[in-house]
Formats: sequence, structure tokens, C-alpha cells
Amino acid sequence: MTSTSRRSSSTRRRTFRGVAAFGAAAVLLAGCGSGSDSDGKGNADAKSAADGGGTRTVKDATGRAVQVPAHPKRVVTLTQEDLDAVLALGVKPVGITNGQGLGEPPAYLKDKVKDVDVVGNLLQPVMDKVIKAKPDLILAGDMQDEQVLKQLREITPATLVTMAPTDDWKLSLRGVGNAVNKLDTANKVISDYEAKAKKTGGELGKGKGAEVSIVRWNPDGPSWMENKQFASLVATDMGLKRPKNQNKDGNAHTPTLSLEKIDEIDGDWIFLSTLTADGAKALKDVQGKPAYKELNAVKKGHVVTVDGSVWSTRGGPLAADKVIEDFKKALDK
Repeated sequence: MTSTSRRSSSTRRRTFRGVAAFGAAAVLLAGCGSGSDSDGKGNADAKSAADGGGTRTVKDATGRAVQVPAHPKRVVTLTQEDLDAVLALGVKPVGITNGQGLGEPPAYLKDKVKDVDVVGNLLQPVMDKVIKAKPDLILAGDMQDEQVLKQLREITPATLVTMAPTDDWKLSLRGVGNAVNKLDTANKVISDYEAKAKKTGGELGKGKGAEVSIVRWNPDGPSWMENKQFASLVATDMGLKRPKNQNKDGNAHTPTLSLEKIDEIDGDWIFLSTLTADGAKALKDVQGKPAYKELNAVKKGHVVTVDGSVWSTRGGPLAADKVIEDFKKALDK
């Protein structure tokens, strides 16, 4: 599966139509069960759980009840978002996949996982490598392939789909936090992030409340990000604004725009990313054309190139921190 198809909003909605009724809230809830199950807040209440044994029952993003170790020791993540989440929660996985559109872990997390085995590409695990990692918990991101999920559950029944179509990163983080029995930690991470975003946004000087366009350049042209897409949510948390034509609900990117509609990406500032070498080449080619040079942000020198593997994903707390720093660096001048 390509990174573009994986991130397609319409594909997600079609695939998840049968489970969307559960919504993201389901992933936050622990089910009822044996004495070592969760109390619904991610805290194990049985002595066996406190001692590191036993299991808890949690619900994943599809509403499926899954028994997980009370304190998982060997976690495998199949998406960048799950990797970001567990690292932020203080859990080092034993197996990970490469970043979106990459043949290696995402750059902003690379130093944190130098000695962790790679078990495949994004949402494309190599089963022999997963088995070798001996996981007691697999976080399968937004995995849609039921055959692959079946294989993963044969390796360990504690395999969870952690993301639903409308989940933002905070909701997904709480779900992952619940799965690894660190929901309190997840809530604190979110609280700390929100405080940092508000504080940083309020200290931007002339850049405070700036109008920011958030754009990804694809091989066939640009797309701007809707309000509920990851980087857009960070902008909102910082008190930043969006150009009028981009001030629309949605958690994905728009269809690719033609050169004739390039003015849709304009704003006081443009934060521009690519995900692939073809996208970077297409951007370089268009930067010499009059239509691009006539954008107000280009004329003012207000175009900032950012990391697409951070800005164009579904996000996580460590990625959110990187986006805050990118905004601060550009707008605080």
C-alpha cells in the first residue's frame, strides 16, 4: 500500500464504515472481565496486575475487546504514530516499522530507536520478523487488512487496531496509553503539550495569531490540510489562524490542486512539506514558474519548508512538539 493511498480520507471512510459507529471513544474504554481487568481508567486494580502479571481487557478502535498484559514488556508498533505514542509514554518497543514513505524510521524519532529491530515497512509487517521480536502486545495502527490482522493475532491475541478514521492524535494517545496501562501518563503528556502550545503561541510577538497555510506538495501538485488534520490542530492550539478558504472542517488533505488553483495555498505564511522524492522534484520544478512566484507568501519570503514525515502524518505528542518548534522558529523572528 502506498503512503498516498494509506492517507486517503475517502479510502479510510469506506474501509471503516462498518466500525466507525464505535468511534475513537471505544479505544479509551477498558471492558469488564476478570479480577485483573482494568477499572476503565487504564489502572489495573488486582494484586496480580500490580505485581506485573495478569491481563486486562481493553477495547480497540473498532470496538473489539482484547485481552492485553497488565504490564506489557515486549511491544511492537506498526505505525509511526504508535511508535511516537509509546516513546512519549516511556515505553521502548522491541519492534517497529519504517516511517511513512521511508525506508528507515522517521528522522525525528531515529535517535530514540537506534537499537530497535525493524520488522517491516509501514503497515506491512514481515511476519517472521514480528515472530522473532516475541511481542506480548502489537499496536497495529489503522491496519485495515483483515488477513494481516489474523496473522498478527496468531502471533499474539493482544493485537489492537489503535486508530479510527476520525481520531485525532490525542484520542489515539489515550487509547495507546490505556493499552499499555499508562493512561494517567498519556493525560499528563497531553496536558503538558496543551500548556506548551498555548504558551508558545502567546509569545510569538508579531507572529502571534498569524494566518498559516499548511501544504503538502505531491508529485502531481499541492494539497492543503483541513482544520482537523494533525498539524492544523497544533496551529489551532497555538492560537494561529488559517486562510479563509482553508478554514474548513475535515481531518485529511484536499484533492491535489492544479496550477490554475495554486492561489488556494496562499496565506500570510506557507508551511510546505513533501513526503517523497517525486513530490520534492515536482515542488522544485514549480518554484520557477510565475504562478508560484506570484503567491503573496512567496513574495514576502514567508514560505517555510518542513518535514513531511512529521507534518503530513496523523501525528503524536513528539511530532506535535516538533511542529510547535517549527512554528516558533519561523514566526518568532
